[in-house]
Amino acid sequence: MADALIAPPEDGSDMPTVTVGGLPIAVLDRAATADWMIRAARTHPRGQRPLYLTSANGEVIARAAADPAFAGQILSADQIVADGQPLVVASRLRCRTPLPGRVATTDLFHDVAERAVVSGATFYMLGATREENARAVANVRLRYPGLAIAGACHGFLKDAALDAKLAEIDALKPDILWLAMGVPHEQNFVARHAEKLPNVGMIKTSGGLFNFLSGTNSRAPEWMQKASLEWVYRIWLEPRRLFWRYAVTNPKALYLMATRSA
Repeated sequence: MADALIAPPEDGSDMPTVTVGGLPIAVLDRAATADWMIRAARTHPRGQRPLYLTSANGEVIARAAADPAFAGQILSADQIVADGQPLVVASRLRCRTPLPGRVATTDLFHDVAERAVVSGATFYMLGATREENARAVANVRLRYPGLAIAGACHGFLKDAALDAKLAEIDALKPDILWLAMGVPHEQNFVARHAEKLPNVGMIKTSGGLFNFLSGTNSRAPEWMQKASLEWVYRIWLEPRRLFWRYAVTNPKALYLMATRSA
């Protein structure tokens, strides 16, 4: 198992997983995930569907249990990593192998960016509003001046404009496409459009990542993250948008993690 954490397979096909809340979660920490993303994205043969890496938290677990179509979109990923700390806690209580740690996309992005500067891996940042996207990209360029960002675009294109943008992205051939549209929109996007991006190495669904990179949103204090309480902090920041979401999904997710983990 230790060897697998250090050097997971390039395509993720034989990566060790455990079941948490009914979903197969990769037994990887952040550093190993970042290492795998760089290696896999750069070596993935072009001319076929990009690798697809997504994340699971309580909302994803609850949605997957209630919506077979969404569950299929999640399970079609080459790997699923644990974005929520409650999944890590559940694995320690219920699984044969505990997850080594949380792989929060807001932290993972920086791990991957640091490695991309060294390796030369290229990024494309797709999602959020025009303003949020521009601020996120500007902040990333300031923090990582050696990072090759092939391009960026907001996430509200449709029809012909979207098709043209996808063709543009594919022509740029980024190693990693960071797709920040939120659940379930980004999973729908992958299902509908990934085949149009054969020259992209990997798609990483990213939720609200760009809102953090832009500086609009802030992370919860570290003690709240470790105590599985980041959702409380997020409700405090965005009560109208998030209160009912968490009120509905959290109890379902806790039940599923207690009964569908192994």
